[in-house]
Amino acid sequence: MDIILISGFWLGGSAWDDVVPALERAGHTTHALTLPGMEALAADRSGIHLSDHVDAVVAAIDAVPEPAQVVLAGHSAGGGLAYAASGLRPGRVARVLYVDSGPMAEGQAVDESLAADVIDHVLPPWEVFEDADLVGLTDELRARFRAQAVPQPGGTVREGHHHPGDAQRGIPATVIACEFPGAMMQQLMEQDHPYVAELKTLADYEIVDLPTGHWPMFSRPEDLARVMVAAVDRAR
Repeated sequence: MDIILISGFWLGGSAWDDVVPALERAGHTTHALTLPGMEALAADRSGIHLSDHVDAVVAAIDAVPEPAQVVLAGHSAGGGLAYAASGLRPGRVARVLYVDSGPMAEGQAVDESLAADVIDHVLPPWEVFEDADLVGLTDELRARFRAQAVPQPGGTVREGHHHPGDAQRGIPATVIACEFPGAMMQQLMEQDHPYVAELKTLADYEIVDLPTGHWPMFSRPEDLARVMVAAVDRAR
């Protein structure tokens, strides 16, 4: 199966370097994306919009020869991109994997309050994050993460998602719950929390626990790969 890997904020395709070998040993073909504006520190991010990132995921789907289907794996904000792209190519996507993530609802943005003049949304100091975010991130891993980090295009942070229809709701999904356990996610759904509102609309989803912080590709890469392989096998 072709697996398209989509990183969250501040990261490109190299974020998956420790996960890819195990996926490929299991017989899968991986495509770790570096999205527009994320190529380098010096990249021009002034004209990058959320739609450009969605289009890049769609292009990656289209690059896989038909009639093969793909699996989309989106980490953090990459989950919203995977969901949007799957709605544009529903017949090509066998399953969406949400890595400490979930689908974004129509009009929902990661942070619509980000000032309009912010072009480069930089990785903040570690002190800004919650302790739960950073579980498993050793000093060495934090240094590696920060060395790889590229500013996130501001437009992709404050712009809301747009879905042309609801075909994406019929695509099977696996939520890999890391920072918040699956039981907590279920409770949030019962409370109609906006974070999981769209997840409730999916026709077929499962939640699999992988306890760690928000970046399991760094903190538990082999275990993340194992969970992903099992989910992809179910997609087959």
